Amino acid sequence: MRRQNLRSFTFTIFTVLVLQADSTQPPFSCDSSNPSAKTFPFCKTTLPISQRANDLVSRLTLEEKISQLVNSAQPIPRLGIPGYQWWSEALHGIAYAGPGIRFNGTIKRAASFPQVILSAASFDANQWYRISQAIGKEARALYNAGQATGMTFWAPNINIFRDPRWGRGQETPGEDPLMTGKYAVSYVRGLQGDSFKGGEINGPLQASACCKHFTAYDLENWNGTSRYVFDAYVTAQDLADTYQPPFKSCVEEGRASGIMCAYNRVNGIPNSADSNFLSRTARAQWGFDGYIASDCDAVSIIHDAQGYAKTPEDAVVA
Repeated sequence: MRRQNLRSFTFTIFTVLVLQADSTQPPFSCDSSNPSAKTFPFCKTTLPISQRANDLVSRLTLEEKISQLVNSAQPIPRLGIPGYQWWSEALHGIAYAGPGIRFNGTIKRAASFPQVILSAASFDANQWYRISQAIGKEARALYNAGQATGMTFWAPNINIFRDPRWGRGQETPGEDPLMTGKYAVSYVRGLQGDSFKGGEINGPLQASACCKHFTAYDLENWNGTSRYVFDAYVTAQDLADTYQPPFKSCVEEGRASGIMCAYNRVNGIPNSADSNFLSRTARAQWGFDGYIASDCDAVSIIHDAQGYAKTPEDAVVA
């Protein structure tokens, strides 16, 4: 990882995991019941986040760093860091589709709201906010009840729905970039615990939202071409007018803590390996400082299906 990306990654770990220092249920890093926690600078809440993150990274072995770069991040007992599951779903309500949520305790179910394209048809940004606010509160309740192993939710889906043959179109707000961007902002603010107007999160997140799939992604499998190998040829104007505005709003106004890359390529370059999108656009231009995740197995697909990387190792580096 480059230094900037590593700093952003570890910042997110602190935002999501190091939420309090006096709780034993559910598990948090820097638990006050662990005597060794008091000796680690990364556990001292009086220090700047950047200093704490640098201290934590300096203590990790290479193997431990690698173990944190998958959705099922392994625990690091010697540092008092519990395991963490990055993959949970909350498209229109907390779902059991991802491995991070369980309904096997005192909480047996969660609210399921209408599919996104139906909620979006109301053109009511305040309603979108109230829906995601309820989702975020239920997410926090599940975690506090010990029925969640992560607080990162891979939602909202803010892809532009241009072709009605795309089977996942109902997951999105629709075809309008302006409306989709407003939906993204409302959803992220509600889930993460911000106010409707934004700018009021001064402490831990209620939960972590992840805007997906970045970018120009609306094909599943058509005429022998799958989403894994599809190469979307998109003009600079169409990117600026259509595909990027929702993600820009998600980052700049919603302050989302996560972005997920799409499987496909855009103009020949896999989204997960596109430094123009991920570094120069999202981070440098929009000021994104959260985590960026590939979609499931997307890194291997860069080599196995797309042939963009010559070796699996080259795919990881890309």
